[in-house]
Amino acid sequence: MITAKVTVLFKDGVLDPQGKTIFNALKDLGYERVQGVSTGKIFNLKLNHSDPAEAEKEIADICNKLLANPVIEQYKIEVEG
Repeated sequence: MITAKVTVLFKDGVLDPQGKTIFNALKDLGYERVQGVSTGKIFNLKLNHSDPAEAEKEIADICNKLLANPVIEQYKIEVEG
């Protein structure tokens, strides 16, 4: 069994309206040291796989087809097991 964590974030330069809203709210609450906020998604996957390298390739395919929009998002895969 292989487990993996996939973190999906917007690419640099892509507008993040939710992150901007959170940033503004933090400023309104007095958190003046916060310099920026970006939002994203985290997916935890479990695969019935024995080869971590092959599992990572399969997860990258899953990311490109479903979990992330490669035009505006980037992802990071962390494989364990």
